[in-house]
Amino acid sequence: MKYLEEKNLGFDVGVTKVPLVSQSCLFDLTVADAFTRPDQTMAYNACLGAEQSNFKEGNFGAGTGAIVGKLLGMDYCMKSGIGYYGIKLGDLKVGAIVALNSLGDIFDWKTGEKIAGLLDENKKDFRSSDEQLFKSYAQIDNRFVENTAIAVVFTNAEFDKTKLCKISEMAHNGYARSIRPVHTSADGDTIYAVSIGNVKADIDVVGTLASRIISEAIISAVNNAESEYGYTAAKDLKK
Repeated sequence: MKYLEEKNLGFDVGVTKVPLVSQSCLFDLTVADAFTRPDQTMAYNACLGAEQSNFKEGNFGAGTGAIVGKLLGMDYCMKSGIGYYGIKLGDLKVGAIVALNSLGDIFDWKTGEKIAGLLDENKKDFRSSDEQLFKSYAQIDNRFVENTAIAVVFTNAEFDKTKLCKISEMAHNGYARSIRPVHTSADGDTIYAVSIGNVKADIDVVGTLASRIISEAIISAVNNAESEYGYTAAKDLKK
């Protein structure tokens, strides 16, 4: 908010402009040090860094403590991270960034192959989170409520808030293709959609592209993650 206020961006209240910043957080306090958290200085420096295009995938930013496959707790999950993907069609550009911190397993949407998720007892291969979930229908009061996949879809197409909400809704199909189970009561899965241009484009084209891009960004988040904090990344699982 401080950075945007310095740029004179925000809601005009006369004496200044107050930035209205949408925000979410993923729960990673069970990874490493629970008392090392982002603060105002880090957020401000991140804005300065964005001016220099210093974005990195994997164990950076919101991806630092991201993990997946947590249905059986923290002993059998895997390291994930943050990922990006973008598409250009003529003048139209659509991209997405995903911080992948999910209860469920992660799949390559094109092949159906599982690429990260719940590990077996030897931590050498996968178990199915779906099948583990189906083993009991008894109510569980607290299913490790530290899961949230957060994404931002951005486009240079010109859309108002109502249409951006629809694009965000369609983009959730990317989550559904790539994460199983998904949208559970233990997940806070969120997607923001933002318009940063004035290109004229069809909402259904952009929404359909967004769902595909979300799935590709999820693959990038998995493939760029590094093993850390005792959690294995996909690139090291079968070495």
